[in-house]
Amino acid sequence: MGIYRDITWNSLWKQNPGLVQLLGMCPLLAMSTSVVNAAGLGLATVFVMAMSNYAVALLRSFIPYEIRIPVFILIIAALVTVVDFAMNAWLHQLYLVLGIFIPLIVTNCIVLARVEAFAAKNAAVAAALDGAMMGLGLTLVLVVLGAIRELVGQGTLFAGIDMVIPTAKPWQMLSSDYPGFLVAILPPGAFFVLGMLIAGRNWIVARAERRETARRQALATS
Repeated sequence: MGIYRDITWNSLWKQNPGLVQLLGMCPLLAMSTSVVNAAGLGLATVFVMAMSNYAVALLRSFIPYEIRIPVFILIIAALVTVVDFAMNAWLHQLYLVLGIFIPLIVTNCIVLARVEAFAAKNAAVAAALDGAMMGLGLTLVLVVLGAIRELVGQGTLFAGIDMVIPTAKPWQMLSSDYPGFLVAILPPGAFFVLGMLIAGRNWIVARAERRETARRQALATS
């Protein structure tokens, strides 16, 4: 259980792909214009990462080292194809909005990085958890980024939720005559908000380290 707890904490906080490793920046910045878009792409990535890690961990003994990268990409591409067809069949409107970014999960650096760095060297269950948690860490950053950009840019939350739940409606968080802030939903807004999230995480980490240092010094002098 300690191993699984370490994997979860490492994936969600210490080595978060969106805030620390800064991998997968293209979908992170392009599809975080709303909560629905961000969550849709993020959950698709979670599935692909968990299943690709699990498959590679099971098959790693049978994959020759020299051709491991092409085989890894083939496994990832097969899973992305499943997600692509499933979303096209059951979430067609969201599928049209996400567009090319669903197939591009194949080339997302974080997916191949975790397959190579973790799944190819660890047991199947631990590898699946690592993939799921890394994907979830990226999804959380996507959703927070999307929520801030949507709220500031349009004054709403969950715009486009009817693409997933036909009877649902977006939340109008600000007044109906809010003019919106266009920069927030444009690429520069994504960079600004992401920079603030990274700065906020770094401040929390630095504050915790200062407290831990002070605690150790107090124990040493007592």
